[in-house]
Amino acid sequence: MIKTVSLLVRKDGTSHADFMQHWREIHGPLAYACPGVARYVQTEIKSSSFRSDGVAPLDVAADGIAELWFEDQAALDLFSASPATARLREDGTLFIGRQISFTTEETVIIPRGG
Repeated sequence: MIKTVSLLVRKDGTSHADFMQHWREIHGPLAYACPGVARYVQTEIKSSSFRSDGVAPLDVAADGIAELWFEDQAALDLFSASPATARLREDGTLFIGRQISFTTEETVIIPRGG
């Protein structure tokens, strides 16, 4: 499977609570219309921490992490080209101020239940 992971920061002047409400109640349901999506998860960031052993902190304050799973590249391409996805992205401009996305490939080290 292919997974995209996006780190989301709310728009300036928007509270975390308002960001979360829009993301969950308005934005999230729009994803049902987007083709190719096998799974969609919204993760609210409650707090962050840094290591104290010499690893430098990443200077970012984020509000959420969006994860989208696709069966294969064709499904991701279908999603990317869809008018429903264009509407989803347009809605994102209403409450997302900054974002970075990664296309990832997982290597499972400890399987679920393992």
